[in-house]
Amino acid sequence: MFGIIGIVMTFIMVFGGYLLAGGQMSVILYSLPFEMMMIGGAAVGAYLLSNSSDVLKKTLPSIVQAFRGPKWTDQDNQDVLCLLYQLLRLARTSPVELEEHIENPEQSAFFQTYPRILADHEAVTLIADTLRSASLNYDDPYQVEDMLGKRLALIREESMHVPHALQSTADALPALGIVAAVLGVIKTMSSIDQPPEVLGKMIGGALVGTFLGVFLAYGFVAPLAQRLTNVVKQDLAFYDVIKSVLIAGLHQHATNLCVEVGRQSAPEHVRPSFVAVENALRELKRSA
Repeated sequence: MFGIIGIVMTFIMVFGGYLLAGGQMSVILYSLPFEMMMIGGAAVGAYLLSNSSDVLKKTLPSIVQAFRGPKWTDQDNQDVLCLLYQLLRLARTSPVELEEHIENPEQSAFFQTYPRILADHEAVTLIADTLRSASLNYDDPYQVEDMLGKRLALIREESMHVPHALQSTADALPALGIVAAVLGVIKTMSSIDQPPEVLGKMIGGALVGTFLGVFLAYGFVAPLAQRLTNVVKQDLAFYDVIKSVLIAGLHQHATNLCVEVGRQSAPEHVRPSFVAVENALRELKRSA
């Protein structure tokens, strides 16, 4: 919602100010298709050249994600804390029974209770692999913490590929605008014998390229890259919650304390309240 408002406001303020100052849209509108073809086409071509097929496939979904906002909510954080509570408690009372849940999460009653978490491959494998490692006596908390840290670093790096690619495109757009403007000047110089009013329009059209490159870079693509970066970082914090609970469990802390450690590691704006988590755990104990 705020993204759409930002785009509309950018257009209104830039072109509204231009028109109020006495500017004419006819020069811009005449040159816009050609300048957009050169600048936009070159930007897309450079994007295709500089990025892998995996990044290209993720670009459009990532742009949609930037407008939709973060995936995980405070309810999701509460749900994953409840899920981990159940799994850690089962790991201490019946390790054999735990194997059924971590080997086939899709068939697990625990995971099925939280379909949004079950649908996220990274979250499920992070939980299952860590608990599996502990069941194989790979239970040195510091080794597991290092392993989880490296895994989350890899997830973080892969998740930032599209934001970095968009930011690189934003950095290139002003230069591509200059390229289009130079071509416009070349065209103008080849018509130097024309009257001043004709040359003025041609020079104005050439300068549209510089304007368009800067406008697209700093008015749209760079803000979009920054917005996507913030969304990705907020979503990655969900995996930090999982890591915190699992590491606390490997240190053999009380299960309720493990959950509280995870709750405290969630960002404040999506952190479930202590009372809400306690009530949810109480309900789990009653239904067990």
